[in-house]
Amino acid sequence: MSETRLVYFADPMCSWCYGFSPVITALAERFDDRLPLLMVMGGLRAGNTEAMRLEDKQYIRDTWKSVSAATGQPFDMGFLARERFVYDTEPACRAVVTARRLLPRLALPFMARIQQAFYAENRDMTAADEIAAVAEEAGFDRAQFSEAFAAPETQNATFRDFLIAQELGIRGFPTLIAGSEDKGYALLTNGYRPLEDLADPLERWLAAGAPVTKADA
Repeated sequence: MSETRLVYFADPMCSWCYGFSPVITALAERFDDRLPLLMVMGGLRAGNTEAMRLEDKQYIRDTWKSVSAATGQPFDMGFLARERFVYDTEPACRAVVTARRLLPRLALPFMARIQQAFYAENRDMTAADEIAAVAEEAGFDRAQFSEAFAAPETQNATFRDFLIAQELGIRGFPTLIAGSEDKGYALLTNGYRPLEDLADPLERWLAAGAPVTKADA
C-alpha cells in the first residue's frame, strides 16, 4: 500500500500500553487526516494458561507503580487479590479486533475502554461476558459484538495480528512506526514516550517528506 500511515502495535493488557493510551489517542486525533492509524494486536501473553504466582503479582505491582508514576494513569491494586487469575491477553486483543471489524474508527477508543475497565476498575478482561458488557457500555450492540467476538474469522484475524508482530520482530509494546508498504517504515518508539517527544518530531518528519532510510526501517 502506498498510503503513509501510523501503525500501532499494542496489547490491551500491557500496562505500558495503558500508560501510552492518552498519547496514541492524541496522536491519532492530531494526524488523522495525514497519517491514518492502523492497529495491530501484539499478543503479549496470548494463550497463557498458568495462574499468577506470588512473584508474578509482585512484578505486576512494581510495574504498575512505575507506569502510574511515569504516566499518571490510575490503577486498582485490588486486582492483586485475585486468586488463580490466568493473565491471558488473547481475549482482550480479540475484543479490539472485533471492534475493528465492526466499527473500525471505534477500535482505538474501545481499546482505551478495555484498558480502563481492567486497570482502573478491576474488571476481568479475560472473560467473554465481561468483555461484552464493556462493549455494550461503549455503544456496541451486545449480541452482535458477542457473535463477532466468537466467530472463527475474528479469531483468525487476531492470530494474524500476532503473526505480523512476530514476523517483524516486535517484542515490546507499545511500538509505533510510520511509513508505507512502498517506501518502508520509520520507528517512532518502542516503549512508552510522552506526547511532547513524538508529536513535533512527527510533524518535522512529515514536513521533510516522510523520509525512510535503511536504518529507520
